[in-house]
Amino acid sequence: MRKSVLIAAATISLLSACREQVGDNEPQVAAANEAAPAPVAENAPTPPPPATKEEALKLMHDRHEGMEKIGKATKAIGAEIKKEDPNFGTIRTNADIINDLAAKSEHWFPAGTGPDIGKTRAKAEIWQKPEDFAAKDRDFRQAAQAFTGSANSADVNSIKPAFAVLGKTCKACHDSYRTEKKEHD
Repeated sequence: MRKSVLIAAATISLLSACREQVGDNEPQVAAANEAAPAPVAENAPTPPPPATKEEALKLMHDRHEGMEKIGKATKAIGAEIKKEDPNFGTIRTNADIINDLAAKSEHWFPAGTGPDIGKTRAKAEIWQKPEDFAAKDRDFRQAAQAFTGSANSADVNSIKPAFAVLGKTCKACHDSYRTEKKEHD
């Protein structure tokens, strides 16, 4: 009988400790749940064209800045994964930047924000082949999400192939829909 009471008391103590530990981790669990990638929409609605030229130019500027940030983040990741001892914090931070901006990319190219409006490296073909462009953008968003998951693993053998896939999605779109950088740009 005495042994049963001791086992019951020990069990209650352990369960209480587990509950306290779970309670202490609730912010971490919530953060992990928030970090879970949302599914990428297959047929997202086409964003409406800007109402004014000023709105179009602002959107084009924001698009350019976003793409520049993606490029800088990509370069930072590329440099890290080439190192013998990569900084996984740098990789994760830059993967998050790419993923956050990739989620916005489907809204960066509404009609009325092409080369006929102002300076941009976006080709007119984006608006002439909207289904193909949307598919390439969707592939990019999916690859960005997958890469973020790999970056969070801190396993360079998982990160490198996911980074290569991400790079291929960028190249696929840029090859078709981005002009070459001019000498005076």
